[in-house]
Amino acid sequence: MYHGGGGFIHSEIYNMPIWLRIFHINKISEWNKKQNEAMEKAQGQSNIGDNNKVMGPAVNPNSTFNY
Repeated sequence: MYHGGGGFIHSEIYNMPIWLRIFHINKISEWNKKQNEAMEKAQGQSNIGDNNKVMGPAVNPNSTFNY
């Protein structure tokens, strides 16, 4: 079964019955939708950027350099 990284070669698809092609297309579509939902859910739970404030780097210079 297809899980996002592999696939079929041209000759396999060309010789595959249409009903089997449709079956695989539907399964791939379902799998991709589940992956997208899981990613959106994970992004929604992250605490990074919740306050929409741009944060700078956490660097405190020891001295001021005048060039």
